[in-house]
Amino acid sequence: MVLADLGRRLNAAFLSLNRAPVVDEKVLDTTLKEITAALLEADVNVKLVASLRQNVKVKVKAALDGSDKSKDSNKKTLIQKVVFDELVHLVDPGIEPYKPKKGQPNVIMAVGLQGNGKTTTCTKLAVYYQKRGFKSCIVCADTFRAGAFDQTRQSATKAKVAYFGSYTETDPVVIAAQGVTKFKKERFDVIIVDTSGRHKQESELFQEMIQISAAVKPNMTVLVLDASIGQAAEAHSRAFKESADFGAIIVTKMDGHAKGGGAISAVAATKTPIIFLGVGEHLHDLDRFSPQPFISKLLGLGDMQGLMEHMQDLAKQNPDKQKEMAKKLEEGKLSIRDWREQIQNVMNMGPISKIASMIPGLPQELLAGSDEEGSLRMRRMIYITDSMSSKELDSDGSLFLETGKDGKPVGLTWRVTRVAKGSGTSVREVEELLCQYRMMAHMAKQAGGKNGWLQAMQKMQNVAGGRGRGANGMPTPAQIQAMQRAMPPGMLQQMQRQLRSGGGMQEMMKAMMQGQGDQFDMEEMQRMMSQMGGGLGGFPGIGGGMPNMADMFKVMGMGGGAGR
Repeated sequence: MVLADLGRRLNAAFLSLNRAPVVDEKVLDTTLKEITAALLEADVNVKLVASLRQNVKVKVKAALDGSDKSKDSNKKTLIQKVVFDELVHLVDPGIEPYKPKKGQPNVIMAVGLQGNGKTTTCTKLAVYYQKRGFKSCIVCADTFRAGAFDQTRQSATKAKVAYFGSYTETDPVVIAAQGVTKFKKERFDVIIVDTSGRHKQESELFQEMIQISAAVKPNMTVLVLDASIGQAAEAHSRAFKESADFGAIIVTKMDGHAKGGGAISAVAATKTPIIFLGVGEHLHDLDRFSPQPFISKLLGLGDMQGLMEHMQDLAKQNPDKQKEMAKKLEEGKLSIRDWREQIQNVMNMGPISKIASMIPGLPQELLAGSDEEGSLRMRRMIYITDSMSSKELDSDGSLFLETGKDGKPVGLTWRVTRVAKGSGTSVREVEELLCQYRMMAHMAKQAGGKNGWLQAMQKMQNVAGGRGRGANGMPTPAQIQAMQRAMPPGMLQQMQRQLRSGGGMQEMMKAMMQGQGDQFDMEEMQRMMSQMGGGLGGFPGIGGGMPNMADMFKVMGMGGGAGR
């Protein structure tokens, strides 16, 4: 994944800083040397890197030379926070991009070099806005490249998006004007104009781009930039800025192995914000870009805000099913059919590593290379449930168990063997699936009902004032205190017991991580988490309000948690 190496190297620099017994100017210089080397290798412009280094040194100098002799831990925190803020500043020009409004035509024109993925990105953009309730369409004004209109037609048809183009008209200005006029009359909200790819040395094509812009009068011009372009990004982005005056950047091919630093250079050179990242070949592989969450994910701090938005988007696609599922969970009921739907929802969320990168503090190495394996495992679970009858799917799993006179299960029924044969799996896999289902059903039972923790958590969240106000949607310490005061009697003690004993969490983690090999060990997981105890990846209190989990437990009265 692009920039993954950069994230690992930056993390390594901060881990070295955390291990330093004393923080002085020598330690600071060593840390900055590692950070600047990592940024330069990632193709970030040398002037930007030099500026970042100088800014960090100036901001922390007062703390290092201060007469108050502040603690080394505070100095480490300060250095980390300053570096975090400066990295955010690299990708954040501080300009708010244009946002389409419903009920009026919003014309977006895409420009860029040949082969940067403009046509594919235009379709992705149309799908993105369509999913959010906008009536979107595409105008293909690319008459230079053979097969451009065919590509637009095929991808737009697949995405069920309206499109306009011509096989006979050769003037792209005429096509663009006709298409935009047509879709404005038909009251489309988002009209995306795809133009020919052009190089900064092709003056005729650049003039053509200016003419198209004058004809369609776009609300926003978007520069589509390839992540692998490298240092050339700055010169090209400047040329496009002078001619088309684009208001936003979309970086494509972020799922490749390119270094990607060129995109950052383009942001700094043109003072233009990145709005989306192309992260795959499929129509839904377009992620909204936000500077702080992007740097958080890069440094292994997660992106809770992005994760919640991703889940909300999935919920919007089938609101009736989501309401039905929420009602069942509130009642504490979960059948095998319901659980199967939840597995399918997880599969629809995308690659496991993508979801894992959004979870704060989860070591990325834990899920490295496991996307294919995890996806196969979930598909096999679906195959098993496909071989079950309607009666079995709507049951609580008791049909698969033989019970003794005392009502306790003593073995498995013939149904397990039948399902294993029907699904092409083994009896052991069916047994594992049933065990995992029972675990989830038990959790649903504890969560649901009037006295369940789902209701208690809802009450606590209301007392705390809704969603987290800290960095990336995390709760602030004040919100955590309010939640602790609203916690029902006995719930705190129950959580403490579960933390000390593992209380089902270890079993659940083991079930989730099956397929990672026999080496997976909860003690190893806890050791890794404790290493990151300085605030999720060694960043205590970064971004103004992201609490580390140890502090969070202390505030809620849990003391040392599982470490006792």
